[in-house]
Amino acid sequence: MRNPHYEYLGRRMREYHRMQQWRLSDGGLFIPHAYWNMGPESLSYWDDVGFILNGRRIIVWWHHPRHIYGEAISSMAWDEAGDGPRDDWLFEGGTKGYKMVGKSSKRKKLSSFTSRAPSEAQTQHYAKLQKIEERLTRDGIDLEVRPSWKWERLSWAMGVSLVAPFEVRNEKELAEVAHLARELILQKTTLTQEFPDFVYDKASWLRERAVLAPAHHTAPEVKA
Repeated sequence: MRNPHYEYLGRRMREYHRMQQWRLSDGGLFIPHAYWNMGPESLSYWDDVGFILNGRRIIVWWHHPRHIYGEAISSMAWDEAGDGPRDDWLFEGGTKGYKMVGKSSKRKKLSSFTSRAPSEAQTQHYAKLQKIEERLTRDGIDLEVRPSWKWERLSWAMGVSLVAPFEVRNEKELAEVAHLARELILQKTTLTQEFPDFVYDKASWLRERAVLAPAHHTAPEVKA
C-alpha cells in the first residue's frame, strides 16, 4: 500500500537533490569535516558522511560507542546534580551595546549583547555538576553499548544513524563508514556479521582512560 507521506518526502528529496548540488570527493562522498588535527593514535567519537545511492542522497550520522557511553555519563551527571537555581544568566540582566547609524549618527542600533556573570548559586551548581561528571568519567558507569543503526526519511535525504566501532581519523577511514552504511541499506550485510559479539562497556571505557592522554580525544574540524 502506498504511503502518501513517504511519497511526498521522496518527491521533496529528489527536488532538493536537483536544486542543491553536493560537493563530492573523487570517491563520490560528501565530506564536511577536515582531519588535520587527528593523529594515528587519536580517539574518534562522531562524524558525518554522505553519498548518492540510486539517485537519492544519503547522509550518515556516525557515532563510536564510546561517544554514546560518554553522553550517558553527562546525562547521569545532570540527573545526579539535580535541578539548579534556574538562573538565566545568558539572557537576563545582560548589557546591550549600541552603535550610532545614519548620516547624522543620531540613530542608534543594537550591535552587541554581553551576558552577565552567573549567580553564586549557579556557579556552585556548575561546580557540583563538574565534580560529579569527573567522578563518573574516572570510575565509569554500568552501561553496555552495542552496534546499531536506523534510518529515516527526510525532506532532503535519507538519514542513517549508525553506531559502530570505527576509528575515523582521515577521509580513507571515513569511506569505510560510508561503505558499511551502503551495504546495510542494500541488505548485503548486518552489524552482527561485521562486529560479532562486540560490546563497549565500563571495562572498555576505563581501559581507554588509562592508556590514552586527554590530548588524543579529538574531533573532526568543519571544513571551511
